[in-house]
Amino acid sequence: MGVYEELVERGLLAQVTDEKEIRELVNGGKAVFYIGFDPTADSLHVGHFMALCLMKRLQMAGNKPIALIGGGTAMIGDPSGRTDMRQMMTKEVIQHNVECFQKQMSRFIDFSDGKAMLVNNADWLLDLNYVGMLREVGAHFSVNRMLTAECYRQRMEKGLSFLEFNYMIMQAYDFYVLYNQYGCNMQFGGDDQWSNMLAGTELIRRKQGKDAYAMTINLLLNSEGKKMGKTQSGAVWLSAEKTSPYDFYQYWRNVDDSDVIKCIKMLTFLPMDEIRKMESWQGSELNKAKEILAYELTKLVHGEEEAEKAQKTARALFSSNAEEENMPTSTLAEEDFTDGVIGILNLLARAGLTSSNAEGRRLVTQGGISVNGEKITDVKTSITKEEIVKGIVIKKGKKVFHKVMM
Repeated sequence: MGVYEELVERGLLAQVTDEKEIRELVNGGKAVFYIGFDPTADSLHVGHFMALCLMKRLQMAGNKPIALIGGGTAMIGDPSGRTDMRQMMTKEVIQHNVECFQKQMSRFIDFSDGKAMLVNNADWLLDLNYVGMLREVGAHFSVNRMLTAECYRQRMEKGLSFLEFNYMIMQAYDFYVLYNQYGCNMQFGGDDQWSNMLAGTELIRRKQGKDAYAMTINLLLNSEGKKMGKTQSGAVWLSAEKTSPYDFYQYWRNVDDSDVIKCIKMLTFLPMDEIRKMESWQGSELNKAKEILAYELTKLVHGEEEAEKAQKTARALFSSNAEEENMPTSTLAEEDFTDGVIGILNLLARAGLTSSNAEGRRLVTQGGISVNGEKITDVKTSITKEEIVKGIVIKKGKKVFHKVMM
């Protein structure tokens, strides 16, 4: 099986252009491809994880990745998937974030000996001449066509700034520069980037001639990756300072039963032969699959030693406390839920773990409450009835464990 066929089997690809040519390039190790990362925070998060894993897979097959840090486009902000304008960042904050991204990406991608490149689009975007840019690039864009793109249409009712309207042009120009300067012949992106990516291919072909060798490929990245990267308490970061290796492990250990095999396919480097055997696993076997997923991803991000420590801690916690038959248990009834959920403060009180909402708020905001190993820090967190039916374990402080079920 070629690497392209493996990407398809793993469920990574949503749609592509020029499939025959892309397959030949990727399987032959001749793709020079880029993925862009806007440095809107000082750490990458799980929403970026799929893209990084993809870059690693393709590099292992002999292809050359270009990690494009959006130091320039971050000055504008991508309107895709947003209902309002991003907060403007200073150049100093953006540069700090760029440096953090570079360090984290090196865990996934081998930048030695020209095997990969890391570039910053600030190097060519920030010094552009406005009128020159309009003549060289803007003339190739139809405003009517741009407004049909989903990333713009969803913002038209609330308002789309002219600043953000330029984002598509900037991203298209990135591909044009990478094509000319570094021989980049392919771009990858999330499914909300399709219009921007097609604009880049079209710009190259208009500028270089219709036979210009540039392609786009669209990954099922953001719709899955962003969902994976959100928990009840916010984003799951790849930085150990923001999300500890143990909390990172526990996040993946607690994925839904329906998602665990999908995550193993998309994000781990386990052989497909091994994963296919897991597809028939049911019941308690899915817990084993979750352990495998959590261990493999923690090892990839934080190293084998931290993965071993996180797994050992989790097993000790749940074998010695969470699974004991004599653990204190509370049983909820239908009337305890409102619209199928129960707030964390009400849940703590119902389980007898707090005597007042004030005590519950203090425990939650100070990091003293975890549910199934995941720390809860937002007092507005709600737990669904479906989760309670499966049974949850609340940890209060360091030593108090309490099971809640229906």
